[in-house]
Amino acid sequence: MHFELKKISADSIPEALAKVERYRLLNEPKLAESICLDILATTPDHQQALIALLLARTDQFDSNDLNAKGAHEVLAQIKGEYERAYYAGIIWERLAHSYIHQGIHGQSSSAYHALRGAMEYFEKASKLSPQGNDDAILRWNTCARVIMQHPAICPTQDEQPEDAWVPAEADSHIPDV
Repeated sequence: MHFELKKISADSIPEALAKVERYRLLNEPKLAESICLDILATTPDHQQALIALLLARTDQFDSNDLNAKGAHEVLAQIKGEYERAYYAGIIWERLAHSYIHQGIHGQSSSAYHALRGAMEYFEKASKLSPQGNDDAILRWNTCARVIMQHPAICPTQDEQPEDAWVPAEADSHIPDV
């Protein structure tokens, strides 16, 4: 069945963004994603809505529908070198946590590599961050602590820890899981 979706007014966007935040806090990322899509139908390059959409999609990584590729597609539309690096790190970090929560044998190596990917992007973002904004450092430290506090999160036995992570030059290496 197909419906023609109704457009919201530009005047309603601030309230719609507030609803997005509420739905994300209530752990209703699909509802938040839907509202973001409505905002973007009205204002396609609305940066707050794009970031909220990316976050709503990463909120869904623990479900059966891991949508890393969908989050990555949104990332390409985000303006600003710092923002792209920071949110690329968020995608990798949340992907790592989805691997950890799945608890599937062999996922600890995938989680390790995803966390190292996140750390690489957070490192890049920290160099680009505005003065007084240490968000990327806070995220980098969180990733490092997860690896240090969970010895099972490591590269496979045939990999040396110092050689196990080679940073990707392009964001396109985010798996479509």
